[in-house]
Amino acid sequence: MNKNLLAVGGLTLACLHATHATTTLAATAAKPNIVLILVDDMGYGDIGPFGSTKNRTPNLDRMAAEGMKLTSFYTAPVCTPSRAQFMTGCYAKRVSLPKVIGPASPIGISAKEHTVAELLKKQGYATMCVGKWHLGDDPKFLPVNHGFDAYLGLPYSNDMTGGPGKNGQKAKPPLPLVRDDKPIEVITPDKLDHIEQRYTDAALKFIRDHAADSKNGKPFFLYFAHTAVHVPIHPGPNFAGKSANGCYGDWVEEVDWSVGRVLDTLRELGIAENTLVFFTSDNGPWLIKGSDAGVAGPLRGGKGGTFEGGVREPTLAWWPGKIPAATTVDTITGSVDILPTLVALAGGTVPADNKIDGADISQILLGKTKESARKANYYINEKGEIQAVRQGPWKLAIAKQEERAKTPTKLDSMTIPRLYNLDTDIGETKNLAAQHPDIVKQLQALLAEMDKDLGVKTNGPGVRPPGRVANPTGLWLKSQKPSKQTIEEHYD
Repeated sequence: MNKNLLAVGGLTLACLHATHATTTLAATAAKPNIVLILVDDMGYGDIGPFGSTKNRTPNLDRMAAEGMKLTSFYTAPVCTPSRAQFMTGCYAKRVSLPKVIGPASPIGISAKEHTVAELLKKQGYATMCVGKWHLGDDPKFLPVNHGFDAYLGLPYSNDMTGGPGKNGQKAKPPLPLVRDDKPIEVITPDKLDHIEQRYTDAALKFIRDHAADSKNGKPFFLYFAHTAVHVPIHPGPNFAGKSANGCYGDWVEEVDWSVGRVLDTLRELGIAENTLVFFTSDNGPWLIKGSDAGVAGPLRGGKGGTFEGGVREPTLAWWPGKIPAATTVDTITGSVDILPTLVALAGGTVPADNKIDGADISQILLGKTKESARKANYYINEKGEIQAVRQGPWKLAIAKQEERAKTPTKLDSMTIPRLYNLDTDIGETKNLAAQHPDIVKQLQALLAEMDKDLGVKTNGPGVRPPGRVANPTGLWLKSQKPSKQTIEEHYD
């Protein structure tokens, strides 16, 4: 391995970890409460700390001023795989969830996977999921069967509803709001206007209910997965028409309000100093939706693609007194790192029976190092194909990529291979492969190594099966699948 490659951006061979074992942190005497806030389809350039001048985000601005910006935090290109990565610490391909799944899906998260909630429960945590799940809507796939004590939210995206089937297509069910493992009401468009308020109320109640216990050795974990800002856009009544950036800006500002309510509640209850709050998005902006989509700022591409704009997310970490204030870290981090990091902070260890892809980044969050905890980051599309790899500032693309924009830029996206220096060319505009054949060769070696595990174009031996149900019926308001007539009645 060329040492010059790894030396750029502060990486050295000594900083690369071959295993994913987690360690108990002596610096954290008490197990922290943890709040993981995940927004849907928010772009890298949609909030003030990452350069937005259109959307007012005072609470996120303050969060960044009091905490850390992670400017190279990677997820997956679309919803389901991204959430699989947060929950399992694995690339979505490894757990066979690389694509978006819909209502009544026969597959979902496997019971054999260890979720972050499950592992935190073993460390004495109270756990709750609020918001969008999207890892299967059969009861066996829902949060309460994967480590969460309670759940309130939508089992998938807010656009996955429709009504009677047309032109021979199957009828689509009404959108269900689910409590634990039971649908409790149909969410109609007018109710979507209030969904963020309801989520926030539920999140704050959970925090308040567990604040006293958290001071007495029983911490909590809240996974708060917003429906916003996924289309259809439905800002609440207190936010509609109030921003300078249309309906989309209204909903971004409602998300900011919600984050502010969470942080203010933690301060009010006197537990802010022992609570880690992590804020990010599941994937980049859905650019083809025009004014109903956000922006990727300086990044190229958007949701659905493996250019930086599709998978590099605006990310903040906040923990007063632990995470150094007003700091910025460009070290590679990502959704696969969340599970091992949170388990380490809780004093636990990740079971060795299932290989994971993430690494413990707690030392980065605590300001102890800026060295990478992972050898590389791999960019995997919805087909499960590895299209690119990044190490240090260098990104090598080995496949044709899509920007998923209304008006794609006419650059070198079809040339293979393509090498970008993301430190000097964050917009992926200059192919440097011809100038740096040694770096191309070294990154190709990483891909060849991963090909023996997950597989680059097809599934390798490291891919595990998803959860599966034989006769999926989905979650309806009754115990059985509704008839087409029943569905029609919901949309009359």
